[in-house]
Amino acid sequence: MNKHNTKSKTFKKQSNAKLVWSGIGLILLPVVVGFAASALTMDVMNSFGKLNQPPFAPPAWLFPIAWTILYILMGVASFLIYKQTCKNKQQKSLRKASLIIYFAQLFFNFWWILIFFRFELRYFAFGWLLVMWSLILALIILCFRNHNKAAAICLIPYILWCTFASVLNISVALLN
Repeated sequence: MNKHNTKSKTFKKQSNAKLVWSGIGLILLPVVVGFAASALTMDVMNSFGKLNQPPFAPPAWLFPIAWTILYILMGVASFLIYKQTCKNKQQKSLRKASLIIYFAQLFFNFWWILIFFRFELRYFAFGWLLVMWSLILALIILCFRNHNKAAAICLIPYILWCTFASVLNISVALLN
């Protein structure tokens, strides 16, 4: 085996290892963000349960299950965006924009939980959620434009849940 093949195999192993670790990190990041926000609001959940709820409000046990699944799907989407091979400058630009919007919506996601539960600013939280929803929609559109349908599809349950969450958010605000 010549020197070039050895370097090539070593580079490929390093590159594959970097991709695996990047994937793990990107998938776990939203889960950790969600866990952190939940930990910061854990003590106010009891008072939230005592608020007037709309008749379509799901049981409390469903939220952590739904959000865990959604956070994992968000992480998978971010990894698919990150690892996408770009054939031209436009695709690179769309990938960069997608990642920026992804992290922006993750920031909004974290703070929405605190605004709604910890600070109890329900109307402000509703507006904040609408901005987050817009970012998610923009991200889905960018993924489709950049031929990253798998990433876009991973985000569809998230935007549907956030649509429901916005209706629930405003309903709780109006009822209390």
